[in-house]
Amino acid sequence: MTPVLLLAAEKQSAEVTDWAARIGWVVGLGLFVALVYWLMREGWKWRGTLQGDLPELPGAPDEPGAARLTMEGRYHGSTTAGQWLDRIVAHGLGTRSRAELTLTDAGVDVVRPGAADFFIPVAQLREVRLDKGIAGKVLTEGGLLVLTWAHGDELIDSGFRADHAAEHAVWVDTLNQMIDKTETEGAR
Repeated sequence: MTPVLLLAAEKQSAEVTDWAARIGWVVGLGLFVALVYWLMREGWKWRGTLQGDLPELPGAPDEPGAARLTMEGRYHGSTTAGQWLDRIVAHGLGTRSRAELTLTDAGVDVVRPGAADFFIPVAQLREVRLDKGIAGKVLTEGGLLVLTWAHGDELIDSGFRADHAAEHAVWVDTLNQMIDKTETEGAR
């Protein structure tokens, strides 16, 4: 026999896929992913329960005054002041969203479509700075506008990024001047 005939004589059909085993693995993997998602969701809800002593967020006053500055961008979350990974999730502060900030003489109005709006009175502001990260969001140095403010017994850092990052410096200067003026007037 010639070698070509030997090869032809040893032909085999392709192996048949074991569909039961494959379906079992896919279902098992799907259940595992669902379990991990559920555990993450429960952890988020538990964190909100632990932060339940945080008072309700203030709303904007009826007459806040004329707008001094406005900014559109993203709200990246709030953390305990000085602890950039300790995210605050109570009252929707952990929800990232688009945001529109308006600065008036009364304070900073944060309007967030699809999430809870809140207001930061000037008297509650403690510091405004440029930073590079907050609660899982890391940007280039100075890419994040961080407002430190008092709410109840907590000091909170809230992070924002403007659509046009050049706006950050104006916000830092203006807000820090307002904070200094408020502290000077409060000391009298």
